[in-house]
Order: sequence, then C-alpha cells, then structure tokens
Amino acid sequence: MEQINPNHLGRANSEARTVRDIIEPAKSISNEVSVKTALDEMQARAIDSSPVIDQRGELLGIVSKNKMNRNVGGLGHDPKTEPVEAHIEKDNVYCFEDQTIAEAEQMMLNAKIGEVLVVTREKLLVGTIYIEAIAQKKRWRKRLEPLKSCA
Repeated sequence: MEQINPNHLGRANSEARTVRDIIEPAKSISNEVSVKTALDEMQARAIDSSPVIDQRGELLGIVSKNKMNRNVGGLGHDPKTEPVEAHIEKDNVYCFEDQTIAEAEQMMLNAKIGEVLVVTREKLLVGTIYIEAIAQKKRWRKRLEPLKSCA
C-alpha cells in the first residue's frame, strides 16, 4: 500500500488542518468472511468496493465486487466457502489521520483518485476522506476571507 509521507521536515505544519477534520466513517468487511458474505454486505450498502480489516481493525486492503465475481465465478469456486482474504487488493493508497489536508489533497491529485482511506500510525482503519470534502472546505475558506479582513 502507498502512503502519504510527511513534509520535508518530517512533520506536518502545526497551523494546517488535518485529515481528522474532514474524515467520514468507513464501513469495512472482516477478512474472515466468505466472498458471498462480502458481496451481500456490499450489495446491501450499494457499494462496489470495501476496505478489509483484521480482528484488530488493521487495514489489509480493499476488495471489489467485480474482481471477486470474475475470480470466484470464473474459476468455479464456491462463493459461500471461498475466503474473502484471497481477493484483497493490497496495493492501495492511504493516508494518516494526523497528516495535513493539503498533503492528502496532493496525494489524491497525483494518484487521480476521489477518495482515500485514513488510518492511524498503527494502520488501524479510521475512515475515508473525499476530494469533494476538501474542495468544499476550500470554498468555505474563500467565503470567510473577506469577513476576516473586515474584523
């Protein structure tokens, strides 16, 4: 998995807002369930992919409905007994909850993705951030700038 690195000083700007300020809760799937259970959960939530965590809550990667359907159905495996763990994509982008929003935004732009998973430094899944939330935060800041100059 790829992660965002801290700035050149090895730490985030103390005045900058952190990812923690715009995080959304992430719903995940346990690595111990079957492919069928994972597909049923994803269908119920109307999502195409989901983070997968272990018993401690550590992020292991992501599973996708399309990939599981292709791999399991195409190979004749039984989705009721096939472990979801065999289908985890481990090369995913994530950031840390204490990194700056600017760092997360730059990483998302570089990777050309609209959302990124957020983890603790111990790699425990915390949530997700979306590029739209970052854009909205910027719009609000621009609206407030004229008010600050009047004060």
